[in-house]
Amino acid sequence: MGMKLIISIIHSDDVDQLTSALRQGGFSSTKISTTGGFLREGNATLLIGADEADVQTVLAIIKHSCHTRTQYVNPLPPVMEPGELYMPNPVEVQVGGAVIFVLDIARVVRY
Repeated sequence: MGMKLIISIIHSDDVDQLTSALRQGGFSSTKISTTGGFLREGNATLLIGADEADVQTVLAIIKHSCHTRTQYVNPLPPVMEPGELYMPNPVEVQVGGAVIFVLDIARVVRY
């Protein structure tokens, strides 16, 4: 059995719950604060090393801890002439959830 690197990009609102659930499951992770996505909001990228046999367990923990939710945002106004009034309607978008990459690890070195 080999090792896998699980890279999980999640919404910053879900990171504390996920890292706690991973610790309870016996998995450690490294958190990197990132920004991205449609709204350019704060995300977290978690790096999780796991045995190949544990990958499905880690994925289940991520799925249970990271949820999509609806958020309303105001779109950017178009270029307007002076004196024109633009009242944008909020747009409904889905945020949250997780984007996950599972990679093979050729070698693990611990000092």
